[in-house]
Amino acid sequence: MTDRSNRRRAARPRNSVPSVANEIDADRRRFLQTAAMTIASAHVTTSGEAAGNEPREFKAFGQATAWLNSPRLAASDLPGKVVLVDFCTYTCINWLRTLPYIRAWAKKYAPQLVLIGVHTPEFPFEHDLENVRRAVRQLGIDYPIAVDNDYAIWRAFDNHYWPALYFLDTRGRVRHQHFGEGEYEPSERMIQRLLADAGTGTADRSLVQVNPSGVEMPAAWEDLNSPENYVGYQRTERFASPGGMKRDAPHRYAAPSRLTLNQWALAGDWTVGRQAMASSAPGARIVNRFHARDLHLVMGPSRPGNRVRFRVTVDGRPPGPASGGDLDASGNGTIVEQRLYQLIRQPAPITERQFEIAFHDGGVEAFAFTFG
Repeated sequence: MTDRSNRRRAARPRNSVPSVANEIDADRRRFLQTAAMTIASAHVTTSGEAAGNEPREFKAFGQATAWLNSPRLAASDLPGKVVLVDFCTYTCINWLRTLPYIRAWAKKYAPQLVLIGVHTPEFPFEHDLENVRRAVRQLGIDYPIAVDNDYAIWRAFDNHYWPALYFLDTRGRVRHQHFGEGEYEPSERMIQRLLADAGTGTADRSLVQVNPSGVEMPAAWEDLNSPENYVGYQRTERFASPGGMKRDAPHRYAAPSRLTLNQWALAGDWTVGRQAMASSAPGARIVNRFHARDLHLVMGPSRPGNRVRFRVTVDGRPPGPASGGDLDASGNGTIVEQRLYQLIRQPAPITERQFEIAFHDGGVEAFAFTFG
């Protein structure tokens, strides 16, 4: 199904990416953000269970490339237990906004519920185990994380989205699934139902209460008029620098004097690649005209250990009260690792603004804008 009105989108190969990641839908994260808070919820039963064998989904956990917060879990460890599988990748803003609920469910329903995060990377740096380990620590995640760098678990579940939840009963059958943000009450009710069916539920039918902050706050959907946009040439849209992009070659860009809503541009020396763009020279800039409460940029130093100083302005001025969590009020910040940086959080009223980030040092890579 490809009709956006149905809040679904069929998986589409990422052409020209020479890896198993070809099977990942190129704009599933973009659609999750722009379509609404949810794509689909359904009551389903998988055919993965074979007579006398563990379900194929359980078997796939044996192919994880690493485990964090847990010894390696084998297929034989899971039958007889209710399992919630959460597909994630650590720079995904849609997943980050679900995380307060995931953490709360892991705490409330342990040990009866086995909650497993499956980290399946989108960007190359998300394959780096130390990057994932650091993100798990910084995000306060203490439930098991299966590192799925080879996409074995992703394939076993025939998954196509971040975030995605799969609810498995004690026989390993997928009894419910949910893609995207939202629908937290029905999801928790399903956990309670599966635990009750297993005879391990409690009389407590209350729902978890969360108090998100920072990047984990729900999007201001009513004011969100800017879609996620990748900045590599393979998937970018609305690029406005005169002359267009020069693929895989150093080039000095200029930004036009005026942008229309959701256009973006480069200034200074940049090399634009398929998935990312990089600048090795000081003074490089990115400009973006947006309408949203929050603006984030997935970026990092091009070499581990480097530090890249930057300054953000909004409509040509320091952001002040509109500064995101990774800036001071004057708009100054430093890139120290590869992750999602929150650069703008507008106070009300939310209006159309022009964002600019100027890098005082060379050695920066940027991957995608996301909004909230």
